Amino acid sequence: MLKILFWSSLALLLWTHLGYPLVAAALARLRPRPVRQGDVTPLVTIVVAAHDEAAVIERRIENLLAQDYPADRFAVVVASDGSTDGTDQLVASLASRDPRVQLLRCPREGKVEAQNAAVRFSEAEVVAFSDANALWAPDALRALMRAFADDDVAYVCGQLRLSAATDATREGLYWRYETWIREQEAALGSITAGNGAIYAVRRADYVEHRFGHDFGLPYLMVRRRRRAAYVPEAVAFEKPAEVPEEEYRRKVRMFSRAWRHVLAGRILRSVGPLYAFELVSHRVLRYASGLLHLVLLGTSLALVRRGLVYEIALSAQLAWLVLAAAGRARLPIPGATLAYYYLLVTWATVAGLARYLRSGVPVVWEKAEGTR
Repeated sequence: MLKILFWSSLALLLWTHLGYPLVAAALARLRPRPVRQGDVTPLVTIVVAAHDEAAVIERRIENLLAQDYPADRFAVVVASDGSTDGTDQLVASLASRDPRVQLLRCPREGKVEAQNAAVRFSEAEVVAFSDANALWAPDALRALMRAFADDDVAYVCGQLRLSAATDATREGLYWRYETWIREQEAALGSITAGNGAIYAVRRADYVEHRFGHDFGLPYLMVRRRRRAAYVPEAVAFEKPAEVPEEEYRRKVRMFSRAWRHVLAGRILRSVGPLYAFELVSHRVLRYASGLLHLVLLGTSLALVRRGLVYEIALSAQLAWLVLAAAGRARLPIPGATLAYYYLLVTWATVAGLARYLRSGVPVVWEKAEGTR
């Protein structure tokens, strides 16, 4: 049994991190399903859910108002989630000068509830979403809308680029890896997750729920026989966390929401075999990677005297932990910061699961320090 656990955990880790991305890329080239794009300009409401974002909300709105998109075809709604720092007053002042800006005051019930309220408030054909700390390229909205020329597309995600990265974190490297996998999944038919900086959904296809759009909306669209597309030409920019420990805390919150979707047992329902394969390989196994590493380490310790392969496996894992410790100490050793970042992200999957089992999904959210 120990050997079965050892080899199973090792195989699943190699599959989700290396095997699946390569297989997805190969399948995307063998059977691509390109999205039909066109220069369409549907009526759009851009929703920015905000809680105490006075430091960045004016910049965010001005950036959206400067989009290269017909001025009479879009509006900006700031759904203020119980803000008390002057955010509402700043938005109201901008709204008094530009009728495209609207303030929707919401009780403090969390980001997704504020987004749900904004969608109910909107009468546009398409509802786009963005974070308060993001900035869009001038043509981002127009590029995002092009995918809606395809009637099968219900959800579109743009590309997030992380700016001002520091040597203390490897979030930028991780994000480029994730973006590449997203491109392969998009070519196969639909992506398995989006990002909160830039995405849009047809209002008629929007599904209200309480536990996050990034993972939830794409598979819900596929369940409806719709497509969740990715348009890398629609670019948004965000500042990453300045230190990996802050990114760890953000990912714990994110993974606690993801575990809710997984443990509810509904993500594979009515999505088809190919998309189910994508969800299990990319999402379920990735979220389980922390548990798989614990199983691999435990079985390596138990089997270390039973063969050279187990000695090598244990030595490699211990060496990786030492390298991660050097990264935590900010020692200038090649690969140390990457090892530490991977350790934090992987452990965040376990901490997120424990948090979800202990207290469920947090309704409200707090800003990641250093990302404004």
